[in-house]
Amino acid sequence: MPVTLVPSLPTLPTVTSSAPLDVLGVPGETNLDYAATAPCAQAAADAVAELLPWYASVHRGAGALSRRCTLAYEQARQTIGDFFGARADDHVIFTRNTTDALNLLGRALPAGTTVVTFAGEHHANLLPWPRGSVRLPVPSDPAGAVRDLAAALTELRRGSSPALPVLVAVTGASNVTGERWPVAELVRVAHRHGARIVLDAAQLAPHAPVDLPTLDVDYLAVSGHKLYAPFGAGVLIGRADWLDAAPPYLAGGGATRHVGPATHDVTWTTGPARHEGGTPNLLGAVALAAVCAALDDADRVALAAREQALLARLRTGIAALPHVVELRTFGPDAPRVGIVSFVVAGRDSADVAARLASEHRIGVRDGLFCAHPLARRLLTEAAARSGRRDLPPTALRASIGLGSTVDQVDRLLAALAELG
Repeated sequence: MPVTLVPSLPTLPTVTSSAPLDVLGVPGETNLDYAATAPCAQAAADAVAELLPWYASVHRGAGALSRRCTLAYEQARQTIGDFFGARADDHVIFTRNTTDALNLLGRALPAGTTVVTFAGEHHANLLPWPRGSVRLPVPSDPAGAVRDLAAALTELRRGSSPALPVLVAVTGASNVTGERWPVAELVRVAHRHGARIVLDAAQLAPHAPVDLPTLDVDYLAVSGHKLYAPFGAGVLIGRADWLDAAPPYLAGGGATRHVGPATHDVTWTTGPARHEGGTPNLLGAVALAAVCAALDDADRVALAAREQALLARLRTGIAALPHVVELRTFGPDAPRVGIVSFVVAGRDSADVAARLASEHRIGVRDGLFCAHPLARRLLTEAAARSGRRDLPPTALRASIGLGSTVDQVDRLLAALAELG
């Protein structure tokens, strides 16, 4: 049956085309899976293509090619640090992705550190932390998250030595629902109790500016492949003291200052190189820096307004389908980025995803989105809220970004309507 969209849907603001932020794709294929891996921005592809003829060692050669690559790598570090507002005493460490960055930080925590996080996190922000960490329940609203954190930190400080470090680990935007978390308020609570805070910005950074001094977070983790630079690089940015005091994340070449004849006669360097042992991912770093530079030059307000209008069209269309139920943690009007998860009543989500791909050439994600505790809870709540007993045990997720269009959203809504 045809899908009916509410007439009052907002129109999309016009954004002047900016070639560096055009994204690559395959004609005829509708990619609505940006939250898993965003398509490659033209800026990233161009930067890699320009550097490839010069590709050589970084920090390890005196030739012209090696010197140029070393310069490109360190310039990329500076560009990315500037884009996220890295402070003078912060390290910008290249990693593979957000998961790698948070695992690095988990390995660098001082002895006795307690990590406090929420059960609504992606596995990357649940699994790397040491035993004894505190996992708070999923709150029903942003204010509840702030209250729960304050209560937990108060109790934690009462029951342990105030000298022991505490790290709060939170997401900026949920990879399941797209809902934005009250980062500024959580930061104030954490710092009031003498705790540091790390922000998983994997899903927030592609959709909104993220600035360390403004947010006042101590650490920031980001994935290039979510940020239109799918060449295998991410970053951990943050306070130097814990990172310089920790054993190297990867013991090897580049991480050392001196290696003597004895087995353990090693002096490790400080700074980002301490945790970047081995040959670095030059192309990934350069690609991510190119996208950061392109976004810096873009009208982020206009881009966000366009995405929000497209997101409203998608959510309104889903709400008009009686057999489709959206998942959410907070209220329906909570701020969010371009991510929507939902279920089709009476239909297995994997089968729906396969049918969308084979019959309509539409790519979405199905499953529990590497956030099993949250996704299972939201599926249970969706069944209670809708009164339906035929909802599947896994969900579908549609996510949008720079290359998404009205036609793509409407194609998905029409395809979902056919399943009714």
